[in-house]
Amino acid sequence: MRLQTSGAPEAITFEHDYPGTIDQARHVRADLARVAIACPVADDLVLLASELATNAILHSRSGNPARTFAVRVKLYPGDYAWVEVADQGGVWLQDEHDEERGRGLNLVAAIAGDGNWGIDGDNASRAAWFRLDWA
Repeated sequence: MRLQTSGAPEAITFEHDYPGTIDQARHVRADLARVAIACPVADDLVLLASELATNAILHSRSGNPARTFAVRVKLYPGDYAWVEVADQGGVWLQDEHDEERGRGLNLVAAIAGDGNWGIDGDNASRAAWFRLDWA
């Protein structure tokens, strides 16, 4: 796990690789809650990052104990938070939407807003990201 200031003295950067097991979403939440403790959008940041981490585990080649996914966060106090979850690609199988599954990206879209989230990459690797302004 790496936590440091970078760029402007107040900018905070966090980066960590996690094993591809479902219990790691809990570790992502705990780590980011500590990193973003002074961030006014901390609750939303932790929730959305957890959704993207869960997607990396369930819907990519990262979802294997021998593989990993990465979480990267940049906090720019007074401005915005940037979060990225990078997986190891593969065909991203989308389960049918039901009462319990299939709502994670809808949640990211609703909270982050238009133009403030996306998924880049291909079957080799993918990065899902979002930006939250410090309103």
